[in-house]
Amino acid sequence: MPRTLQIIVAFTILMFPMSLFAQPQLPACPEDRDQGLWSFMDRYLLALYDSDPSSYYFILEDESRLDELADVSAAAQQVWIDTERELLNELRSLDQSGFNEADRTDFDLLQYELSVNQQRARYKSFQTPITSIGGPQIWLPQMGSRLPMSTQAHKEMYLTRLKRVDIQIGDHIDNMRAGIQSGRVPPRVVVEPAVQQALAQCSAEIRNDPSQSPFYAPFASIDQRSELAREAQSVIADRIVPVFMELALFLQNEYIPACRESFGASDGIDGIEGYNSALAMHTTIPTITAESIHNIGLGEVERIKREMMQVISQTDWIADPNHGGFLDTTPEHLFSVFTNYLRTDPRFYHNDPDELLEEYQAIAKRVDPGMSELFYRLPRLSYGVKRLPEYQEANAPTAYYYPGNLQSGVPGYFMANCSKLDQRPRYEMIALTMHEAVPGHHHQYALVDEIENQHPIRQTMGFTAFGEGWALYAEALGLEMGDKSTNGLYSDPYDNFGRLNMEMWRALRLVVDTGLHAKGWTRQQAIDYMIENSALAPHNIESEVDRYIGWPGQATGYMIGLLTIKGLRQYAERELGDAFDLRAFHDEILKDGSIPLPLLEKQITRWVMSQRADVMP
Repeated sequence: MPRTLQIIVAFTILMFPMSLFAQPQLPACPEDRDQGLWSFMDRYLLALYDSDPSSYYFILEDESRLDELADVSAAAQQVWIDTERELLNELRSLDQSGFNEADRTDFDLLQYELSVNQQRARYKSFQTPITSIGGPQIWLPQMGSRLPMSTQAHKEMYLTRLKRVDIQIGDHIDNMRAGIQSGRVPPRVVVEPAVQQALAQCSAEIRNDPSQSPFYAPFASIDQRSELAREAQSVIADRIVPVFMELALFLQNEYIPACRESFGASDGIDGIEGYNSALAMHTTIPTITAESIHNIGLGEVERIKREMMQVISQTDWIADPNHGGFLDTTPEHLFSVFTNYLRTDPRFYHNDPDELLEEYQAIAKRVDPGMSELFYRLPRLSYGVKRLPEYQEANAPTAYYYPGNLQSGVPGYFMANCSKLDQRPRYEMIALTMHEAVPGHHHQYALVDEIENQHPIRQTMGFTAFGEGWALYAEALGLEMGDKSTNGLYSDPYDNFGRLNMEMWRALRLVVDTGLHAKGWTRQQAIDYMIENSALAPHNIESEVDRYIGWPGQATGYMIGLLTIKGLRQYAERELGDAFDLRAFHDEILKDGSIPLPLLEKQITRWVMSQRADVMP
């Protein structure tokens, strides 16, 4: 079907949504909140929903538009940029004289987000939608697992979405062609794996049997002789398979040859200005620079290396007469020999992917009971531990977290990469579980759903430095679960070394990201630096470096966020002394959801002042 006709059909369907589902629901303005600001947030959320219904349906408790896919065309992108500009002007015109503290926080957040979006719009990120870890070849095949599928109507709406996949991919191709024409293209190395990812959705197996496609998974449980099942297979065979073949051929023959050989963002059309803008966005610190981040990273690498050497001295490896002689060598040589031992000894690796997954699940069960030691508020939403789809694993990081939603009955998931078992060390598994599940991402994201008297627009806001900074901070909380005198969950020195290795990983990111994008580092230089200063598996290091190349600045938010939260805890402990309540501090950090770090600092300062006033005579 010609794309013009497809768009007409899609528009026609859009005009006649299914009426059996509830329509968007917005909460009334609480009595103590400013009505003008609340009404503005209503309009902003409805505009977001209108631009991409499937990403916001759960917030509005409206499933009537789950048959739609977002319009990613260049025209739609410009409409949204113009819409956000108008929203920003409207926000700034509001009368702020009656704002309470909650109103002020929301106003500051909205102004921050809309201002950053306007500033970033000039860099047209929609023209570079594909890397090895993101893009339509990754996310579209998974959408069936991220939407409600409990009823026949859900599956019928999902089938309508499938009929729009080719339109969206066609728009992505058009956007990438425009990027080629304007010189806005990513480094070649981060796009090359996407060819095989696209081909995986049009393989010979799927062409011969469309029911083998990931897109068909929601229909596997219905009568395979039904009209719905037959139509789903037909749509996959006639529309989805061909468009993924078109995407793969476009990437291979047209896009990749036009991509840059260089790695640094400062080498691209947007230059160092674009990179510094990305750093400011991902760290939420407007004045931060590549040079300052690089220097912070060098200092953190040195600090963590000292702690790692102390933990090495506590291991049975150092007590072994065959290894003890290395104590007389330089610390650098000792570290190198020890990390080589960690990378090569079979005791640290599983031989079966199911066993790896089962250990992650067992660790999660060990962590869960300790949560009440660290928090007063615990979320109601459950979570699970699942394996990443195999087609995604080859170029994916070690793990992801997929948020769930309590209202829709969709649990959160810690998604584990169970491929390349010799690259998945057991000594990192506790820290990784705490990062992705609880008390990390799942705990933080699930609590957002339960915040009372907060406008639902806040559920749409996420800031790398806060969310990833919190998750990295959460890794170390295992030291405070159980017997603290023996390092809690990290009583095994190898697990504790693994925790430090994960922290080192994030410190290395500060150095490597800025090295690649602002200091002219080569890909191999970045890989060698990370191997020299960590026990990370070589395959993971290569995947990580490619991620930094393809996603400039994002990786710096983790450590900047951690250092901010640690600094705030030290400040609160110093100011409050014996009155410091760790559980109350953690609840305060998370009470308003994800916020920029400067706003978090203001919030915690006010909290400390309030706590001190309560305990002072």
